[in-house]
Amino acid sequence: MNLDYRLALVLLLAVPAAAAIVCALLGRTRGHLIRWVALAATLVNVFLALYVALGFLGERNYSPVARTPFGMAVTFQPELVPGADPADIHRTTWKLIDFGRLGAIQFYIGLDGINVWLIVLTAVLLVPSVLISWNSITERVNEYYAWLLTLGAGMLGVFLAFDIILFYIFFELTLVPLFFLIGIWGGPERRYAARKFFIYTLAGSLLTFLGLLAVVVVCYHKPVDITAPELTFSIPDLVRAVNTHLMMNLPADRAFWSTFQFWVFLALFAGFAIKVPLVPVHTWLPLAHVEAPTAGSVLLAGVLLKLGTYGFLRLCLPLAPDASLQIGLPLIGVLSVIGIIYGAFCALAQSDIKKLVAYSSISHLGFCMLGMFAFNLAGLTGGLLQMINHGLSTGALFLLVGMLYDRYHTRQMADFGGMGAKLGALTFCMVFICLASVGLPGLNGFVGEALVFFGMFEVRPLYAVLGAAGIVLGAWYLLSMLKGVFFGPLKEPEQEGHPIKDLDSREVAAIAPIMALCLFLGVYPQPVIRSAQDDLRIVETLLQNRKPVLAANQTGDALAQEPRQAKEPTQ
Repeated sequence: MNLDYRLALVLLLAVPAAAAIVCALLGRTRGHLIRWVALAATLVNVFLALYVALGFLGERNYSPVARTPFGMAVTFQPELVPGADPADIHRTTWKLIDFGRLGAIQFYIGLDGINVWLIVLTAVLLVPSVLISWNSITERVNEYYAWLLTLGAGMLGVFLAFDIILFYIFFELTLVPLFFLIGIWGGPERRYAARKFFIYTLAGSLLTFLGLLAVVVVCYHKPVDITAPELTFSIPDLVRAVNTHLMMNLPADRAFWSTFQFWVFLALFAGFAIKVPLVPVHTWLPLAHVEAPTAGSVLLAGVLLKLGTYGFLRLCLPLAPDASLQIGLPLIGVLSVIGIIYGAFCALAQSDIKKLVAYSSISHLGFCMLGMFAFNLAGLTGGLLQMINHGLSTGALFLLVGMLYDRYHTRQMADFGGMGAKLGALTFCMVFICLASVGLPGLNGFVGEALVFFGMFEVRPLYAVLGAAGIVLGAWYLLSMLKGVFFGPLKEPEQEGHPIKDLDSREVAAIAPIMALCLFLGVYPQPVIRSAQDDLRIVETLLQNRKPVLAANQTGDALAQEPRQAKEPTQ
């Protein structure tokens, strides 16, 4: 009997949540059993994620996107929606809080081309996160795996949610598990790192929540259909309502929507920019990475940072298209270029391998944002693809650094030299992943970066040229690290105990699937590109439709002011 795809989508959230409860209840003395429970839950989730992804590809029709009366593309119609309305399979009937005739907060989850592969990425990275912690976490094992699995459920929930309140609940839920993972099992400065991470991200997300609530309230008080106002929290419905009002372009509403979008953009920017993070609100990230346990760093770099880029793509661009065009391109474009170059130079200056990888995240996520704010299909596709590529390559880098640290309990590059002669398999994996990270043709980083630069070159050639410097700098700091640590004369840190061995079967099982995915996406990225194309074209359409309207409005305002400006000198 085949498993229903919609049930599988619910199980994708339920399995890690249930496993977290089981791990917590097993107590501290059953560490071996707890590890196997966590591993089994994450493996089941990988199966479920691949299963629903294949189901999505089967459901999705790649026919041209439908249009509404105002020429706007139909927005974000998720597939495989649990509790689907028989009259419209893209909506749900499951309600969390019912406001009667006004509307309801719904358990509205589903898949579309934007979130499907991010869900697969999250499920895949949870498995090596469990495996890398197998021997390194020996205290309070039940609590550790309970928080790790809770973090996994929260991250999956953010990507799956199509209700704004549900999105925000999962968005905030991810803060608590990582706070404890860093604060309890982290390094010497773990408590300071955990507090800084929590304060930064919580403060930004509260402002974002106010912006999202403002959109809900305004759409209720200014309904498209004045005969049937509805309090909706559905992301597709809110995007449709906002953009329908903008397409009407009524003179009486023009000033209101212009000002409203400005404040919504700033509110969403506050939370998502910190989460990415963009310079200058990035200072929490290097310390959080360095102090976090290896699994925390893998999930922080591989998935959690993508919640910020995903928030911009899912919410900020569609809900505030005018402000994104007028403010977002110059502001975020410049910050992205600064982040690419600044992060690369900071990585180049590091002596700690883990801190080098942490700063490389700031640099590489700048590519994601640069492509997204090109506002064209090439840039949006490249930005989404780089979100997945960065999750794989940087997550793998943190895994490998953790494996090296487990052997020698140091991450200082000066302590190592010629480790390729001692650890051949680990060296091979590190060289492979570094080449993927710098964008070697044939590996996953190349296609995403190329699309980002093609997209941005159409809009701001200077940004594309300056951003391309990040590729050269990335090759510089990663190849310098490889040369100093893994090649040349052998220099092994002092250590006591058992002889140092190369990768064991558990570590190979953790890193090999990620390497295979890096190669697969480098050779054949078409499944990701094709499945995302319709939804990204919707975002592109919403933005491109606003350009001539904004230009016409600005021209009209200028013409309206000319007579007054001509008379003022004679008064």
